[in-house]
Amino acid sequence: MADTKGSPHAPEHTPTSDARVMALIGTGHFLSHFYMLCLPPLFPVLQAEFQVSYAMLGMVTALMAAVTAAGQTPVGFMVDRFGAKVFLVGGTLLMALTIAAMGLSPNFWLIVVLAVLSGIGNSVIHPADYAILAKSISPARMGRAFSMHTFTGNLGFAAGPPVIVLLMELVGWRTAMIIVGLLGLPVVMGILWQFNSLRDEAGDAAAKTRKGEAASAHPPVNARQVLLSRPILLFFLFMVLTAMSSGALQNFAIVALNKVHGTPLALGATALTVYLAGGAAGVLIGGEAADRSKHRLLIAVGSLVAAAATVLIIGLVPMPDLVLIVVLGISGACLGILRPARDLMLREITPPGAMGKVFGFASSGLPLGQAIAPMPFGWLIDIGRPELVFIISACTILGAILTVTGARAISLAQINAKAQPAE
Repeated sequence: MADTKGSPHAPEHTPTSDARVMALIGTGHFLSHFYMLCLPPLFPVLQAEFQVSYAMLGMVTALMAAVTAAGQTPVGFMVDRFGAKVFLVGGTLLMALTIAAMGLSPNFWLIVVLAVLSGIGNSVIHPADYAILAKSISPARMGRAFSMHTFTGNLGFAAGPPVIVLLMELVGWRTAMIIVGLLGLPVVMGILWQFNSLRDEAGDAAAKTRKGEAASAHPPVNARQVLLSRPILLFFLFMVLTAMSSGALQNFAIVALNKVHGTPLALGATALTVYLAGGAAGVLIGGEAADRSKHRLLIAVGSLVAAAATVLIIGLVPMPDLVLIVVLGISGACLGILRPARDLMLREITPPGAMGKVFGFASSGLPLGQAIAPMPFGWLIDIGRPELVFIISACTILGAILTVTGARAISLAQINAKAQPAE
């Protein structure tokens, strides 16, 4: 037998082992998102201390996000070739140390450099995480694994601002950054402690080669043809479109509701919080649904249609305060439900040996969509058409339906047939 029980490279899948892997990978993903939102709450303090503009401070977070997005695809190639675990350790460690070092920075430009380095570390997380989850988790629990991965990232976004503000009030911003940065070190130690429990395709292939076994029954594929194949490009576009819609609502729902319906700003903020909470809850529901049902495309399309309808209603129909909050929460939940089904469908059409590069490339559409959304949607408010924030957001969701159905139409066999063996 190629894989034996007790082998460090092929542990038996059990609920306990799967939960351990989910917790470890999820904690790293939490930190990744947590670190991305550490700096914005500190902008007033940093502006006063370093005497820089808010535009320059905004450049810091933009650079961090841009480097993260740009790095995911090349890191995905390296993950598929050399294995995900070493990169996961290195990326997490680099994030932790650079965030901590910001607390020691004597000037603004060193913080800029450290933000770029943190973005490089962050770029590792998605390709490495998905490569490990795809090989370390039982197929029967893969939907729940992907949903927990997304859920922990959402928690990181939610926890970052209040935690850093609380620490800043208690110990000052410099010590606060050092503390949250050093929180990454126990996570790195945990990954190293459980190193043999984490699997990926490159590591399995290397283990078989050392045993003198065939590393893979599949020929290598041409990476360029895989990434530029129609279904992978459509999934990338799907990520961009859904991120644009979410980014529009996260950035401008409060202002747009106030201008369209006269919704008080405090109520709009409450509704937005419920929207975000609904998204987190929807991810967990979607994980269970994706594992229990083979009709994942139906789950995704149904969720997208419901999300588009609710967003459109919010923008066009005045409603009581409580109803507005409930409807916005339903919209967030629908977008959350589709995500595990989305990830599983992408996994199903990914050729063997390409998990890191495909997920790295496709998921880079998320920060890209978030980066695209603010300026055009902000312009709609500037020209006095705030209702278009909701109408166009709904249209981008409907466009995402076309991309995911188109991607689903091409099978893994067709992708492999088009891909030429690498030279």
